[in-house]
Amino acid sequence: MGPPDAFNLADYVLAPARATPDKIALAILGPTRAERWSFARLAAAVEAASGGLLAAGLRPGQRLLLRMGNSADFPIAFLGAIRAGIIPVPTSAALTAPEVTALLTALPPDAILAEPGIAVPDITLPILDRAALHGPPAPAAPTHRDDLAYIVFTSGSSGRPKAVAHAHRAIWARRMMWDGWYGLRPDDRLMHTGAFNWTYTLGTGLLDPWAIGATALVPAPGTDPSALPLLAKRHDATILAGSPGIFRKLLHGPMPPLPKLRHALSAGEALAPSLRNRWREKTGTDIHEALGMSECSTFLSGAPGRPAPDGSIGFAQAGRRLAVLSQEGTERPDGEPGILAVHRSDPGLMLGYLDGAAPDLPLTGEWFLTGDMVARQPDGAFAYHGRRDDILTAGGFRIAPAEIEAAFDGAPGLTECAALTLHPTPETAILALAYSGPAGEVALQQHATSRLARHKQPRAFLRLGALPRGANGKLDRRALADAVKDLT
Repeated sequence: MGPPDAFNLADYVLAPARATPDKIALAILGPTRAERWSFARLAAAVEAASGGLLAAGLRPGQRLLLRMGNSADFPIAFLGAIRAGIIPVPTSAALTAPEVTALLTALPPDAILAEPGIAVPDITLPILDRAALHGPPAPAAPTHRDDLAYIVFTSGSSGRPKAVAHAHRAIWARRMMWDGWYGLRPDDRLMHTGAFNWTYTLGTGLLDPWAIGATALVPAPGTDPSALPLLAKRHDATILAGSPGIFRKLLHGPMPPLPKLRHALSAGEALAPSLRNRWREKTGTDIHEALGMSECSTFLSGAPGRPAPDGSIGFAQAGRRLAVLSQEGTERPDGEPGILAVHRSDPGLMLGYLDGAAPDLPLTGEWFLTGDMVARQPDGAFAYHGRRDDILTAGGFRIAPAEIEAAFDGAPGLTECAALTLHPTPETAILALAYSGPAGEVALQQHATSRLARHKQPRAFLRLGALPRGANGKLDRRALADAVKDLT
């Protein structure tokens, strides 16, 4: 059952404020104290932001570019705009002025909400500051579930970022994740380790807990990762969410007992099985992984009630219609890799890509092809084979980098790794493995020989101090190619 026709994303998220106004909705965790927001205070701030943006001259349907840092003002501005019918366009605070200007060539906003120190695009537009978030409360706009609610950009790791248009109903579709991934309950205290202005934190760490009436915990800006376990213990976190890179860092340091922690959540990039196993051994809890994308949140995941079997990323969430298809749109049999596809009826699927006035939803028949390569197993779980546009080619073979990287998971002396193709000459291509850690080339070659077919074995091993990652901790494969140029 979907949302009602008359539906406003922000009003839905803050509905618990009417039932439990005094409950803590948000706690920003500092080293010595926490800043706490009740549901009533949060709802009042969002209503004031709605009125303030309208008083500043914005009108429903206009686009507001958010250039904001790591503070509670980010989700308040996001929800305040949506509540007023204004279309927020959040962007990474790490982007430079030229980068954010390039994003907007096909998507000019009507105004910019900017915090000091955050680069703004080189275009002439009204620029508002945080004072615009404080105005007389305004009623929620009479929006429809299929109306455009917000716009986000894809990571652009395989090319130019795309503008993704989402409807108000997208937040309702995330209810499938409550049981299908989070195991989320109203009495939970979910701690997300990312910054406010990361969309993973915005959805999993803030909006979803608020929608069910749970408490969101977010570390204060500048918190060192080594402090996270103690904060989680001190503030009784029941769920801990982050990227695999965060869990890797946590396991390198001391880990106090976390008696209230039920489990952890991972997304953003593939979770190495050895990392999941080490987390289990050290904390006595599991990490549940999810696969998703900007175009459709998450759709495959393990969950407390149905953990992902070893070697898989998990199961289709209840209510999702997924298929494994060829490029031509024919269904692949179980065990055969293909492209993961989401049916057009999924309420969380984007309205389309924006490159002009109307969103374009590219379909193959009735399906949206995600670009993720998977194989469905007989038990219904899905094995992940990486992104279609990341597929490596060498010696006439097409190989998923995830398959090579999985073979090196847990290799002695190897901290992290990524497979890539090198071109020693314009006519040749070889497989290579970039890695960090003290492992030597001979040991890694022997490891590859025992675990990979000859055509899948890297021919070059390139040691780096660390693999390049974006602000959200996700491996940046384009930057990796640049980082190894001087090593070849």
